Amino acid sequence: MMLNIDNSQKTDIRERIILGIDPGTTIMGYGVIKACKNSPVLVALGVLELHKYDDHHKKLKIILERTLGLIDEYLPDELAIEAPFYEKNVQSMLKLGRAQGVAIAAGLSRQLPIFEYAPRKIKQSITGNGNASKEQVAALLMKICNFNELPRRLDATDGLAVAVCHFFQNKQSGTGPAFKSWKDYMSKNPGKISSVNDLQKKIVK
Repeated sequence: MMLNIDNSQKTDIRERIILGIDPGTTIMGYGVIKACKNSPVLVALGVLELHKYDDHHKKLKIILERTLGLIDEYLPDELAIEAPFYEKNVQSMLKLGRAQGVAIAAGLSRQLPIFEYAPRKIKQSITGNGNASKEQVAALLMKICNFNELPRRLDATDGLAVAVCHFFQNKQSGTGPAFKSWKDYMSKNPGKISSVNDLQKKIVK
């Protein structure tokens, strides 16, 4: 599902900055990319660790402040965020939904367009498999965004995956091609894809 709050300030898609967020009340992952013509270029990725805070409302305050800080630092044109997934634990779902809502509110307070993607949609877009593991997603992101060292926590690459998913899903204007999935990207950029299986095996080990 994609939630498009506001498209009025959308810039040239070939040069836009995208902030991706994987919300959470224990760890929030984030990734920032620059959409340059055919390829997403990694700008930053990282995590916000919240497990040391016991008070849920304190966590929400920190999520709000950190998201605003990321927006003010990297000046993204769009914010893409992972939608809460279904859990049997109602309390966990409620807390996760609040964390997502706070991040969205931060984006709206800076007049950013907000795009929401289901977890399965993100994995499908990056790997072609909606049930892919964190390691598989991370391995392909290393190739797509051309970086060689994984972060200590893969929640960071989960946040990056949201941004890259949005890059693939959003139709491009002008001369740049549109990418709807990893498979589509691979077919249009055959020279950039090599040894992906070996890289995945290395990460899994």
